[in-house]
Amino acid sequence: MLDDRRKGWGLAALGMLLVSTDSYFIRLSELNAWNVAFLVSCFSLPVQLLFQRVVEGGRPIAAFRRYRRGLLIVGTLSGISQISFIGAVTRTDVSNVVVIVAAAPVIAAVVGRVMLGERTSRQVWTAILITIAGVVIVVSGSIGEPNLTGDFLAVLAIVAFAINMNVWRLYSDMSRFVGLALSAFVTGGIAVWFIDNPFSHDLRAYFSVTCMGLLFNPLGRISHTNAPRFVPAAEVALFIPVETLAATTWAWIAFDEQPVTATFIGGAIVIAGMVVGTLGRATGAPARETA
Repeated sequence: MLDDRRKGWGLAALGMLLVSTDSYFIRLSELNAWNVAFLVSCFSLPVQLLFQRVVEGGRPIAAFRRYRRGLLIVGTLSGISQISFIGAVTRTDVSNVVVIVAAAPVIAAVVGRVMLGERTSRQVWTAILITIAGVVIVVSGSIGEPNLTGDFLAVLAIVAFAINMNVWRLYSDMSRFVGLALSAFVTGGIAVWFIDNPFSHDLRAYFSVTCMGLLFNPLGRISHTNAPRFVPAAEVALFIPVETLAATTWAWIAFDEQPVTATFIGGAIVIAGMVVGTLGRATGAPARETA
């Protein structure tokens, strides 16, 4: 049991660390959100199908038929979340985006109560209020500024992500690879209608989307979606701030994007809310299983 718990913690931390590089590569590419979403999905789709063949022995159609409803939901929500996140990063400060994203596990607790009937303790409700206060402070720094749209896209991304977390819990035995492949398909299918010529970009752009689509994004998402197999979702949530801290650091180092005071304050409050909501909850119920 201890080995499984450590494995789950490791997958959660690794997943968040790898996904934290998305914002760096998006900014490095200097492409608009639609081009990034389309190109990354083109790389990610075959990677996920390759992993599915190696790990699960192939037969993705059979895996899809077994959990058709669940896979369609996670594929669609993941696509919406991915596009919204990429759009947010291209329209507002990276630090704002990742701080808002850090609220996802707390929002997931609310969604879990509504969707799965999970009772939310006073401890979690306290964390929700703290987190909302932190997000309001972060967004307040953008009121009246052009990047407010980016903040709202980040909120949309975490709502889709929070619902998705609960769907993954509901169908805990569902193929992660097929679900993420569907996400790439949905993302590419939406983005293709809004892209420029995909062959007209420079080498830096292709390098960025290749790193993001072939390596960091697929591995990060696979790691994070598999973590609940070994530990309760509350323990997985403990590692969400890894993305917040790492992504803000990448932006600060690479682009000299120093967070404003409101982001520092709001970020600290959001992380405090996460700690309040998850600390001491390591004995939560395991993921639910259903066909």
